[in-house]
Amino acid sequence: MSAKEFSYNGSGHAAAQLRHLTIRQLRSLAALSAKGSVTAASTQLGLTQPAVTQQLRQLQDLAGLPLVQRTGDGMLLTEAGREVLALAERVEAAITDCQGALDLLAGRTGGTVHLGAVSTAKYFVPHAIAAFSKRSPKIEIKLTIGNREEIREAMHGYELDFAVMGRPPADVSVDVRQLGRNPHIIVARKGHWLEKDSGLSLTDLVHETFLTREPGSGTRTLMEGMFQKSDLEPIIGMEMSSNETIKQAVIAGLGIAFISAHTVAHELAEGRLIVLDVAGLPIVRQWYVIRRSDKVLLPPAQAMFDFLGSEGANYLPEVPDFGKR
Repeated sequence: MSAKEFSYNGSGHAAAQLRHLTIRQLRSLAALSAKGSVTAASTQLGLTQPAVTQQLRQLQDLAGLPLVQRTGDGMLLTEAGREVLALAERVEAAITDCQGALDLLAGRTGGTVHLGAVSTAKYFVPHAIAAFSKRSPKIEIKLTIGNREEIREAMHGYELDFAVMGRPPADVSVDVRQLGRNPHIIVARKGHWLEKDSGLSLTDLVHETFLTREPGSGTRTLMEGMFQKSDLEPIIGMEMSSNETIKQAVIAGLGIAFISAHTVAHELAEGRLIVLDVAGLPIVRQWYVIRRSDKVLLPPAQAMFDFLGSEGANYLPEVPDFGKR
């Protein structure tokens, strides 16, 4: 599209007309943002290119500001365009919520709950879901698992009703319910040469190889902060995106790991992993269930949000009582 095609009139009167925009215009902008070109956006929407161009031009005229700019990487949104895109996301979420409410009123469904969880929480969230589903069998629950950064990013939108994670995002206004304690420890294979030592310091571990989650993981961030406070730097052997892989690698003797005790509860109970007695550990964080403050929860989602807030701690894995170490 040429600059001429995206000419706009910058009058205050035009900006005041934004209330007259249409859903089709918003969807055209969202498709352009996602695909980077009018051609690809038109294919996604099932419209002709001229139709999409017209929708975008009309939306820009209503906004009274340029919404799109051409770059070497394709058509990108301006700051004003991103503001309108945020509106489009809220509108789509509201439409979805309304459809869900209408389905509930019509008796067509028990409703759907969209739940996100950081990967470490997968060791207890399914059990909580199972308990809730026994009480409300008609409610469909869709679970999205990701690392902390992925779930944090998802909370910027409105698709998730709420999420279970260890630390609420600082850049999104959220309502929070506390679930329970989340202790972090350092584990090694059974028979590790430091197994019987007590009162270890981080300095005692600087020659050990640490197996870690990928950057962006909450556990990785917590571990790095722990070492930075002591002006130390751990030896990173392997980065893995799965706690299961880390556990098996530690059992195989490839290194040690800083990890949530909830992810290794079974291995500790079975004696396949041991906890190193390191001063200052465990580091105890909290599990939370969070939702955007401006996210309106339909009755099924509100019921599950309340359930997790009041009973979610009952489904946390049992871990040893580490006491004060």
